[in-house]
Amino acid sequence: MASAVAGNLPVKRIAVLVFPGTNSEDETVRLLQLYGGDAELVHWSRSAALPQCAAYVLAGGFAYEDRIRAGAIAAHDAMMESVIDGAVRGKLVFGVCNGAQILLEAGLVPGTEAGRRVTAAFTKNAPTAAFVCKRVRLKLAVDPERSPITASLEAGAMFPAWAAHAEGRLAARPETLASIEQGQHVAFVYARENGTVDDEATPNGSALHCAGLLNREGNVLAVMPHAERVYPQGSVLFESFVKAVARA
Repeated sequence: MASAVAGNLPVKRIAVLVFPGTNSEDETVRLLQLYGGDAELVHWSRSAALPQCAAYVLAGGFAYEDRIRAGAIAAHDAMMESVIDGAVRGKLVFGVCNGAQILLEAGLVPGTEAGRRVTAAFTKNAPTAAFVCKRVRLKLAVDPERSPITASLEAGAMFPAWAAHAEGRLAARPETLASIEQGQHVAFVYARENGTVDDEATPNGSALHCAGLLNREGNVLAVMPHAERVYPQGSVLFESFVKAVARA
């Protein structure tokens, strides 16, 4: 597919992973394709096709019915072997909502310790553990160059997204939260329309007002709200991801 975004850069295949229970894969693949990404759905029965792909996107849903914890079982699915191997070798990985939860359960994000030890989770909302479904605003909280995935965004970029989760609150030990903050792992925070970041803007009690996390290397991004559900404003993040894949 010709790219209106990537220009003359080579088109590289992007796999949108589909676990049992994933439900946002169609809009995700369409949006990636809209911005010139050579995106295709890869179901759990086709995991052997993943190593040939240049980048991976984990879409939202309820993989394996969110049994045990959201993302916990999917994190050990055979498909994740290729994702983990690719991430370690520098491939770009982007998870949205349930996909973000899977990345944390797999230990790919935030990566504050050696290896893939799970140090944080997107867990039950607070102060009440209820499903949140509301329009929110995300604000880029790091230098765009912190990650190739955000490199095409403007500093402090803000865009709307749709929070739709019961387990979106970042939780970790105090020392881990300190490492996350000091290491600039918080890629996106919840903000008011005027850019103010506070508890009122944060719909789920997330620590550090976190809406999205990066790993240490910057090639893995986990974002809880669905930016793909607010088109075209929220789609700037997907456009930036496609550009990053083309440049990689």
